[in-house]
Amino acid sequence: MSVRHESDVCIIGGGISAALMAWKLSELRPGTSIVVVEAGRRLFDADQRWLQRRRMLDYGENPWPGDNIPDQAAAGIISRSMVVGGSAMHWGGVTNRFSEEDTRLKSLFGLAEDWPLEWAELERYYCEAERRIGVAGDPSPLPEDARSQPYPMPAMRLSWNLHQLKAWGERSGIPFWPTPQAKNTRPYDGRGECLRCNTCAVCPTQARYAPDLTFKRLLASKAIELHDRTLVRRLLPRQGGGARADIESASAVRLDRPQETVEYRAKLFVVAAGYAWSSHLLLSSASTRFPQGLANSSGLVGKYMTGHASVQTQIELDAEVYPGMNEEHSLVSRQFFRAAASAPYVRHDLRIWESTVNRDPRLRDDAGKILLGDDLMADWRARSRRATARVRAYYDIHPDRSSELTLDPSTTNRFGDALPRIVHRADAASQARHGATLAHIEGVFKRLAQHGNAVMGPVEHGSYWDHPGGGCRMGHDPADSVTNSHGRTHDHDNLFVVGSPTLPSGGCTNGTLTFSALTLRSADHMATLLPQA
Repeated sequence: MSVRHESDVCIIGGGISAALMAWKLSELRPGTSIVVVEAGRRLFDADQRWLQRRRMLDYGENPWPGDNIPDQAAAGIISRSMVVGGSAMHWGGVTNRFSEEDTRLKSLFGLAEDWPLEWAELERYYCEAERRIGVAGDPSPLPEDARSQPYPMPAMRLSWNLHQLKAWGERSGIPFWPTPQAKNTRPYDGRGECLRCNTCAVCPTQARYAPDLTFKRLLASKAIELHDRTLVRRLLPRQGGGARADIESASAVRLDRPQETVEYRAKLFVVAAGYAWSSHLLLSSASTRFPQGLANSSGLVGKYMTGHASVQTQIELDAEVYPGMNEEHSLVSRQFFRAAASAPYVRHDLRIWESTVNRDPRLRDDAGKILLGDDLMADWRARSRRATARVRAYYDIHPDRSSELTLDPSTTNRFGDALPRIVHRADAASQARHGATLAHIEGVFKRLAQHGNAVMGPVEHGSYWDHPGGGCRMGHDPADSVTNSHGRTHDHDNLFVVGSPTLPSGGCTNGTLTFSALTLRSADHMATLLPQA
């Protein structure tokens, strides 16, 4: 059985980029028919999240049952979430911005690539993204971080513990302030204030933004159609048109009714399937006419997979703190976002959290004696007389061309489609400065540990690149990029890729707000290609 759907816009993927794209297009071009196609299912179960949170706390259960597809996985991926709302259904809500240096790496430092847009324009879309998802924050005290608009809400209040850690951290001469977050610090956009209940991965109050909220509103207003549990397996180009043929249709299958194939036809196709599945779809759409896959005349689909690396430590210090006070909240410093052209290149953020290391109650002491009642409380109080700070830095690292996503024919899904394999590789310049970068960051950690009678623990190195992106990087030159600055592919005029895959480099801080800002900018451009109502 085969079913055909026709629309003005077909958005493939159902995460935060898809939600923001559908939201803005429906505003700019009301009456435009928009279909969103997502392989995962819709978990519109906000009324169940108190129960899911309780079971997570009591029994260690996964608070998001059913948020992945068992045979749809990628080697090297850091999140298997495939659900309406994507991985932003259980993100921490941190919304740091990149900095202008990220967009001008080649011009300023002779490294990696410049982004094909101006910082001032991107900054305006940062403001829009913050307004739409609801970001609470304090402005950075650094003049280089100047904003054109204030945050929509004041920053999340610091707990007593974070006030103590902030005072300790700033004794080093490094300024710290509350990390901006997509969590309501007052009622906002029809959602209540954050209760600081310390389980952001499953927010039971909807105070933290999640894309399912946007999708539910769009469905209620009939602005979109949402087809969940529908896997798009390949895109098909129109006959004729040579190497720049438009996309005619998307071929999909219903996961709950595998005998039912679905064909989507649209004027514009938007691939918003995240950093792994966007490149995967383009490569999986290879044919005798396009043997390298679609949008791949440059050979760069799946190349330059990016992100940033991390290093952290635990520092024990003299401070009066109390366990369990909104431990998800943190401090941030952007002091090291900039690198002088005359100095060795090092860029990183710096974050401080209250740490629970060796500070949770326990039932046995170091000698193995069972602790109950007053003995348990006495042991707990004794071990909590000093504070522990978790200190982490995300540092800038640039991808090599061989940092790539490829199709692995030895691993397939139920339909026989090869699944992706991701291997991150740093470019030669990043490898050459790696030792100096780590030495610099460890020096910053030691600088913090000089105060408060502190003792620094071992330095731990992250085993993966966090907040990954790339694979369909944007650029001016079709020979050296997959899309233009708006996400429009160089090879197919009606095919867009939006969000994280378009990043040429991964910055040195959380990337979700940047993915979102770029998507909103793409939506503005796409609207010019659609007729007014």
